[in-house]
Amino acid sequence: MRKILVTGAAGFIGFHLSRRLLAEGNEVVGLDNLNAYYYVTLKQSRLKILEGMGKDPESPSFSFVRADLADRKAMEALFAENRFDIVVNLAAQAGVRYSLENPQAYVESNLVGFMNILEGCRHHGVKHLVFASSSSVYGANTRMPFSVHDNVDHPLSLYAATKKANELMAHSYASLYKLPSTGLRFFTVYGPWGRPDMALFLFTRAILEGRPIDVFNEGRMERDFTYIDDIVEGLIRVLSKIPAPNPAWRGDAPDPSSSFAPYRLYNIGNNRPVALMEFIETLEEQLGRKAIRNFLPMQAGDVPATSADVDDLMAAVGFRPATPIAEGIRRFVAWFREYYG
Repeated sequence: MRKILVTGAAGFIGFHLSRRLLAEGNEVVGLDNLNAYYYVTLKQSRLKILEGMGKDPESPSFSFVRADLADRKAMEALFAENRFDIVVNLAAQAGVRYSLENPQAYVESNLVGFMNILEGCRHHGVKHLVFASSSSVYGANTRMPFSVHDNVDHPLSLYAATKKANELMAHSYASLYKLPSTGLRFFTVYGPWGRPDMALFLFTRAILEGRPIDVFNEGRMERDFTYIDDIVEGLIRVLSKIPAPNPAWRGDAPDPSSSFAPYRLYNIGNNRPVALMEFIETLEEQLGRKAIRNFLPMQAGDVPATSADVDDLMAAVGFRPATPIAEGIRRFVAWFREYYG
């Protein structure tokens, strides 16, 4: 049995990963601050499921800690009281658009909070740190599909900048303290129990309530929508793939995806971009209703298209996401109808 810290355990990806880890017999400590960025009731519903899975009184396999990553003393105590084999950092202030309104939240959670994670791992012998990055780091890049071997120095939002900073911070600790670190760039994750600020949730609720949906860039958008089960499968495989220094890495031609230190970056995306209008039409079919479309210009900080090159992930762990968009949306709609009646 491995003891694994999952930060953001009440969040979308953290919940699904924790559930899978518990089902496979691991001991999971879930950390979350249950902030009000979106419905706390949804986070509590996720936690209730996890707590139900870990209720064996003789061998409890799930424990929940309510704390903020940016609370240094709380994080120091958490690491001092436990001996984690693996740390999976999924807690972050998410959302490109919200970063335009409340930039301080991103500095506190994504920078200060991540610093506390790194220090905890460094001082308490964590064997592998896996952390969430984002496709947003590709920013102004236009070469498709996005590759982990490409330079990503032109973020278009503070959210993206903090995720790029996380990659750099983790590399410095991998270099200085030999902390094995793996960063995963997630591409537009969707599925049951998804975040209410994401397009699929927003569109579903609006269509069922007869309200218009906002379609940005006049609908000329493409996204590499990635189903949650594929994200979790990739995560599970990567947890056991502890990075080692790349002997072929060269300082005169540095490859951003690897290092002379125990450090790796991978994309996790469906590697099959879907046009936004096709996405909406697929959702309409599943709901049996037409959307009222409110076409708008591109939002600040957004990009017209994303597409993931996942060849490195496939080479490393033998997996590439493959859930078709129609099947993923069908499962989400089934969950939404059940959860919200």
